[in-house]
Amino acid sequence: MGFAHLWVQDHFLYALSQSGEYGGSASAQPKAYESVFGPTELLAAVAAWTESIELGTSILVGGNHWPAPLAQRLSTIDQLSGGRLTTVGFGAGWSHEEHQAVGVDPRTRGRRMDDFVPALLACWGADPVRHDGPFFTIAPSLIRPKPLRRPKLMSGMWSAKGLVRTARDFDLWNPGSMPIRQVVDTLGEINEMREPGRAPVGAIYRVALESTAGKRLTVDEVAERTLEAAGAGLEGVIVETNFCSEIQSGGDWMELLKRLAPVLDAARS
Repeated sequence: MGFAHLWVQDHFLYALSQSGEYGGSASAQPKAYESVFGPTELLAAVAAWTESIELGTSILVGGNHWPAPLAQRLSTIDQLSGGRLTTVGFGAGWSHEEHQAVGVDPRTRGRRMDDFVPALLACWGADPVRHDGPFFTIAPSLIRPKPLRRPKLMSGMWSAKGLVRTARDFDLWNPGSMPIRQVVDTLGEINEMREPGRAPVGAIYRVALESTAGKRLTVDEVAERTLEAAGAGLEGVIVETNFCSEIQSGGDWMELLKRLAPVLDAARS
């Protein structure tokens, strides 16, 4: 069909009684989150089923994972796919229940992320690997396989502290369906905080065909947003289909993707 990437999201439980606010456009979690395939397992399957399309994550919740075993799982996917795992996105997460289920205090999720990325990158670096941080300790070790090339790290964080982390630790930022002008302005603020001499943080824009609140964009509107993102110099556009109410099967999803041909035309132009 002409899509460049297939990306996954990350949720493993749907709390029936939710203590934290859902971090989306609706007042509560969308029904689509009642069942979500495991992200690394799904990417491993797609790596085997495909030959050329690139793979990524938007977004892995840092609190759902531990950096050393996750580094190995992601490297395995990259090796199995022949180096097609190009982008790994991370966010601090919003679900208190998910954090509690894996033994992570949700109050520490931001500070934990500050240590998570350096630990993950250490695992992808030269052996022997060693990391001593406030949350993670990795004794001098051989950690293999390594990725064929290090995936770009993408931040899905929005708070003031999250934007500081983005400037310090990430290669890309993943804004949602805000106005493109606002994306460009915020990206400028991020790069003003960037350490001198480092490549600037880029952005991959995310546009939901249907939002979690049920707001629907037409295919032409998504194509227009894609042209606008390209004109602003953004690196790419994710078309989010997770919440489209008509999708009840894999076949429904494929039919929807066929209708997105004008968006692909806009991207190519």
